[in-house]
Amino acid sequence: MGQDNEVITGADYKRMIIGAYSEFILEYDRINKVKKSGKFFYCGMPGTDVLRTMGAAVLPLSETINESIGGLARRIADAAVLGARGNAGVILSQILRGLAKGLVGRFSASSQEFGKAFQYGILYAQKAVPEQKDRPIIVASKIMAKGAYHAVKAGLPITDILRAAIRAGEESFSEKVDSGEMIMQVFLNGCLKGIIGEFVSPVLPFSNRLGINRREKLISPVEDLVRPYCITFMVANPKLSVELLERELAEIGNFVVVERRFKNIFIHLHSEHPGKVLERAVGWGHIGEIHINIMAEPHAMAMVQQSFLMPLALMTVASSPELGQRLQEAGATVILDGSDPSGPSVEEIVNAAHSDIANKYIILSDTEHIRLVLHQAWRILGDRVEIVIADGDDEQIQAVRAFFPEDDIASNVTRMKHAILLTSQE
Repeated sequence: MGQDNEVITGADYKRMIIGAYSEFILEYDRINKVKKSGKFFYCGMPGTDVLRTMGAAVLPLSETINESIGGLARRIADAAVLGARGNAGVILSQILRGLAKGLVGRFSASSQEFGKAFQYGILYAQKAVPEQKDRPIIVASKIMAKGAYHAVKAGLPITDILRAAIRAGEESFSEKVDSGEMIMQVFLNGCLKGIIGEFVSPVLPFSNRLGINRREKLISPVEDLVRPYCITFMVANPKLSVELLERELAEIGNFVVVERRFKNIFIHLHSEHPGKVLERAVGWGHIGEIHINIMAEPHAMAMVQQSFLMPLALMTVASSPELGQRLQEAGATVILDGSDPSGPSVEEIVNAAHSDIANKYIILSDTEHIRLVLHQAWRILGDRVEIVIADGDDEQIQAVRAFFPEDDIASNVTRMKHAILLTSQE
């Protein structure tokens, strides 16, 4: 039995995540080109989806200094959960979330504790897709976690644990490697290179983005910045105007709402740095009634109290402006831009549903590619949303026409699904 004397710090974990992101930069296109083995999971570009999800995850690392491993893992996971794109990105974000849950409250971790946290991450990934536990990425992650088990139990260094997991994957994968298997191999290889310091800097590829097709260019992670914290507070008797506060807050957040309430001002915004918001606010006057909500947590936004213009609205994802116009004419209330090949992120859906338009939403998509993205948004928003999936524009249009805002959400979902079924049979 080996001695587990290794200490893994926040700085070590930071290098692992940056290493994983760097590896996805090198391999994402190869993942996209792997032979597709099923419509449900591979109708998009899984390599691009996980790259952009990891891009959102690494952005919080730019300003972190000597953070605890538990706190750092939490920041990474929150950003990944909200920044997740595509089914593959959602599963990877849940692995990071499980890792964070396994490291919660720790300033540093032993290799054995970290290995157990990784196994916890696999459990979270399985929960993200309860209806299909045999997805290749889930099967691969379970095999690799099992392969690392004896190394964890023996108290071996984290590098040996990662190598054992990678070796288990290589030995079990078929000759025709699946995209899901590749994603897990790339992720763990990147973590290994990160911890030993053998990775390419992820900064350079973002300097040249001209003349590249939208579907092929490497997206800068800055475009996938997420703001995981919903902050509300009151400022007593401020001298500043509402317009001035709105402009100042727009520099450090989004979804900004500034309302004068008698002698006070109510402020609501989303930010990646709650401390910066409150530090700036103390200069405006006495602040109180401070609430900070982590939007990446399941059912987190169901607890946010606000007023709404209508009880129920229909939100749809449109792949083009022309389709968006047709959906609006058919009766959709909110149109999300789905022209991005990776589809909308979880945060984009949560923000749209977090507006003051409606208390509850039915979210309609015409592609299986973002099914898990919608499911992740549902976990965050709770019973405020229901999901309906169509297959193609015609089914989506007929589902919209079956929506009646004066009816309750259950009746509408039933009628819309029936409309989709009838259209598919024509």
